[in-house]
Amino acid sequence: MSEVKLAAEVRSEFGKGAARSIRRANKVPAVVYGHGTEPVHVTLPGHELLLALRTPNVLLSLDIDGKNELAIPKAVQRDAIKGYLVHVDLLLVRRGEKVTVEVAVETEGDLAPGSFLVENVLNTLSVETEATHIPTSVTVSIAGLEAGASILAKDVPLPKGTTLATDPEAVVVQILSAQAEEPAAESAEGESAEA
Repeated sequence: MSEVKLAAEVRSEFGKGAARSIRRANKVPAVVYGHGTEPVHVTLPGHELLLALRTPNVLLSLDIDGKNELAIPKAVQRDAIKGYLVHVDLLLVRRGEKVTVEVAVETEGDLAPGSFLVENVLNTLSVETEATHIPTSVTVSIAGLEAGASILAKDVPLPKGTTLATDPEAVVVQILSAQAEEPAAESAEGESAEA
């Protein structure tokens, strides 16, 4: 996983008015916390942060007053209508440190011939992994599976150095049979018999 470098400016103004003026300047208010330190309120460049957050669990290298800190996004608030970033909470991490994050589950392969449906019961898995090697996703093979088959969390192959934090017996993907609609009884026949 690559690091995204961002320049962070420490901010001393708080409240709605200050946050609005920060956003008007195409910046995003954020809080950096963790490791027992006092939270640091910063502003981050809006466009660069938006691009960085397209990668799930992105590792951010922040330059805060000349000091380099590593952080991962903990909470991201977006405007409900326009989608721009309103506020970001960042968690400080260290190289070699283990963190628990949500990782997307993807499926690959073709089901057995027939009318089957794939139900993604869990779209993400909670895993524990090194902060500098967070996987962007995990892949599950559904090749050749038929109705009634299911894949449990413990059956999902994880990258080296990553352990499962989700319940191992949780169903991640299950295969269902497609239910065909029964033909509707033709009421025209019943009506002509009565006449």
